[in-house]
Amino acid sequence: MRIGELADVVGVTTRAVRHYHHVGLLPEPERRANGYREYGLRHAVVLARIRRLTELGLGLAEVRDVLADDAGKDLVEVLTELDEDLARQEEAVRERRGRLRALLEAEGGLPAEGPVSPELAALFAGTAHLSDSPMAAKDREIIAFLETAMPEKARQQLVESLGEVLGPPEAVARADDAYARLDALADAEPDDPRVTEAARALADCIPPGLFPEIGDLDHDGGVLRAFYEDLAPAQAEAIRRTLRILTEER
Repeated sequence: MRIGELADVVGVTTRAVRHYHHVGLLPEPERRANGYREYGLRHAVVLARIRRLTELGLGLAEVRDVLADDAGKDLVEVLTELDEDLARQEEAVRERRGRLRALLEAEGGLPAEGPVSPELAALFAGTAHLSDSPMAAKDREIIAFLETAMPEKARQQLVESLGEVLGPPEAVARADDAYARLDALADAEPDDPRVTEAARALADCIPPGLFPEIGDLDHDGGVLRAFYEDLAPAQAEAIRRTLRILTEER
């Protein structure tokens, strides 16, 4: 048989046949005097087995182990490992679907910053009236970023601490006032007296557990630098002063 005939019989492409030659799965046949490969029944049998194994989900390295005569893993071992791997994938898919259902069924719908955790989405829904505040919108974006970037334990602590900030009505009122003060600094200079007032108001909104290692933060490095660059100069100065207040008091 020629390569095209072999591929048609087994139900693969000629490109796949050449690739299996290249990676050493399918032995190269002898060539005729005219240079064409001449495939026999043994090649068709091996190629058909390669197709069946790959359709089960085996990688080519695993197929090589199965096809090996004296080395590697036997078929039962390889298929057992594949079954266990598929079971792990199924569990991961069920977990992801559960998270998706929780997001889709969350009260108040998905926030603009979504997808975020259901807990954070609920907190954002409770402060929907702050959506007209540019500074509140920036704050929500950075909070959503932090929830994604933090390790699980730190993420849980973040959400719990935010619950103190955004949960009780009196806390929401304080946050509303702080955001209004920060928004008013959009066109102000860094030495504007209102900067100190905004920093104090913002510091009063932040519970002790929100940034437990606030004193170790580099106020002008990494994420904070990028955050400052996205703000007006007076707003950035207010945030810097807020962090200094928290550092001194805690």
